[in-house]
Amino acid sequence: MRPRGVQLAAGVLCALVLGGAAGCGRAEGGLESAGSTPPAAGPVRLWPDLPPATDPPIDYGETDTERVPGIKVPDNDVHAVDARAVVEAEVRAHPDTYSGADGLYAETARAIKACGTAPAACPIMRPYYRDLTGNGRDELIVGIRMPDQQVGVRVYLAENGGLTRVMATVDQVISVELAGRDLIMRVSSAGIPGYEYRTAWSWDEQQHSMLPTRDEIVRVKPGRTAPPTVPAPRLVSPTPAPGTASTPLPLPPDVAVPAEPSP
Repeated sequence: MRPRGVQLAAGVLCALVLGGAAGCGRAEGGLESAGSTPPAAGPVRLWPDLPPATDPPIDYGETDTERVPGIKVPDNDVHAVDARAVVEAEVRAHPDTYSGADGLYAETARAIKACGTAPAACPIMRPYYRDLTGNGRDELIVGIRMPDQQVGVRVYLAENGGLTRVMATVDQVISVELAGRDLIMRVSSAGIPGYEYRTAWSWDEQQHSMLPTRDEIVRVKPGRTAPPTVPAPRLVSPTPAPGTASTPLPLPPDVAVPAEPSP
């Protein structure tokens, strides 16, 4: 009596060679053909003669890092750092910069300088902390409200007793979430009603900075048009308990959240 494995292998070989045609055993309990299999289609390279780029395009600035001047971090613990003092130090270092990683609206820069005397109008939101680099220590995450419902998001890494900014971006933010070691931003899509952009920023050891590792356009309200303006930004609790949904954390009292549009 042949072992069952040998019998099964013989049946599989017969099916592969003859494609289930007559000649293969069709005894009760034997193998039967499932029909013809569509041919596998591999990737097709378009324009194979196109020469590779020799000079890569300039990036969006996501790899730009900068040491924050004048900020000391005892024991490389970002919890000991005043987030407002960090942003104020960057404003002093770049007083007339309105674009790029350090860019701020003029009115935003003025409001930051006045945070000490007018805290209610201070555009710096509450800081958050998470180990995004995997070094066992938390990084500092700061949000800055700007005109036109834009929000600047910056991440700072404590190293060598100081602070290095490893991420800076500005967009019309719908929400910011922390998932594991990723910082995920949902932003409104310009000119595409009913859709939004979702970008996951992750630590890249080689670039020593946070990079947008996953970027997608997502339909959020099938059959409905998106509101003409995005809601005010909300920050989501970093680690919800298993089986529970993420809970929005409270915004400062001066941030108004518009009502949802009617169906």
